[in-house]
Amino acid sequence: MAEMLLQVRNLTTRFRTEAGWVTAVDDVSFDLAAGETLAIVGESGSGKSVTALSMLRLIPRPPGEITGGSVVFEGRDLCQATDAEMQAIRGNRIAMIFQEPMTSLNPSLTLGVQVGEPLVLHRGANWAAAFAKAGELLGRVRIPDAQARVRAYPHQMSGGQRQRAMIAMALACQPRLIIADEPTTALDVTVQAQILALLKELTRETGAALILITHDLGVVARYADRVAVMYGGRMVETASARDLYKHPLHPYTRGLLASIPRLDAPTGQKLRPIEGQPPDLARMPAGCAFQPRCQVAQPDCTATRPAMTEARPQHWKACFVDAA
Repeated sequence: MAEMLLQVRNLTTRFRTEAGWVTAVDDVSFDLAAGETLAIVGESGSGKSVTALSMLRLIPRPPGEITGGSVVFEGRDLCQATDAEMQAIRGNRIAMIFQEPMTSLNPSLTLGVQVGEPLVLHRGANWAAAFAKAGELLGRVRIPDAQARVRAYPHQMSGGQRQRAMIAMALACQPRLIIADEPTTALDVTVQAQILALLKELTRETGAALILITHDLGVVARYADRVAVMYGGRMVETASARDLYKHPLHPYTRGLLASIPRLDAPTGQKLRPIEGQPPDLARMPAGCAFQPRCQVAQPDCTATRPAMTEARPQHWKACFVDAA
């Protein structure tokens, strides 16, 4: 069996707002093995990014706070680590690729400085060695004329090249875990495929585990080993990618899949959107968070919150309704 790299248990994060306390991550649990790719999927506001930020203890305090749970990485609970210990882990053992590279990269520093900085901070390299390694890393992520690009600034690069530079920065210290938060949102479809293929190839080469956060189930079909679906801050379904796409069990997952355009769809068949709006986290409905939008809701759904249960081997869902 593969080494268990990460174990998240009952992670809960909330924020103080004008409407009161809002729980953005609600009792989330999952595991990640070394070398595995896990996709966390859901609509905007479902809690995907806050889950990642909570794992790395990057939630701004105030207004946010982690109120419960554990994040055990390489046998150590990150929720109990000191700030100094977390600084030694971030960018070193765990790296994060943020959603918009133009706002994540410093516009006043060259790519060489930004890609090489983790080596100086975490590996004690001198700047000459860091610059040389930055050129190698930029070449590894297939940026043309990489050695010259170490002197380029972010505004001199295309969107795809900036995202590749973020990947190079993440790989600098050979992390055990890479978290990619919507890494292809601002890119065109062709570049999206290139970036995802590159991430998968590089993690396969280095043996790093990958958490891929996205709102698009169609994007992850080729790249994820397992998929976790989030709704209203909660995990509602998790399974291997193959099993989830072939046998989706939660009504929300089936709705997401039905809304994806398919090349093999019959002529004239229309996409089926999920009716309604995502829940207001300040006014969550009783019972299942999805029940106001669910076409197959039962009386139990409005009164009791469903627990995650193993409906098929290694396939978990939080739903009272049996899939058709």
